[in-house]
Amino acid sequence: QVQLGESGGGLVQAGGSLRLSCAASGSIFNAMGWYRQAPGKQRELVASIRATGSTNYADSVKARFTISRDNAKNTVYLQMNSLKPEDTAVYYCYASNARVYWGKGTLVTVSS
Repeated sequence: QVQLGESGGGLVQAGGSLRLSCAASGSIFNAMGWYRQAPGKQRELVASIRATGSTNYADSVKARFTISRDNAKNTVYLQMNSLKPEDTAVYYCYASNARVYWGKGTLVTVSS
């Protein structure tokens, strides 16, 4: 059974940085990435990365966030810099092949 384990969330001041990690069990996934959901808002894609290394970012995080992955460890990372209060959300890791698997989420809180 596939399991995704996230880590790295927490409380940070605006302008600070955090690094999220997500380790997946099982085979190498075609795509991995991160969604987030802020209170009262829909879940939105933050960033994704394919096994080939190609990436995709939400416009709101471009130039501030960097997604990367280590296929040998089946792990995806999200380096978040210049954090803003509007980045506050629960961040969910996902991994997909024929179906999508989700982590339980990690809370990121950015104080002003």
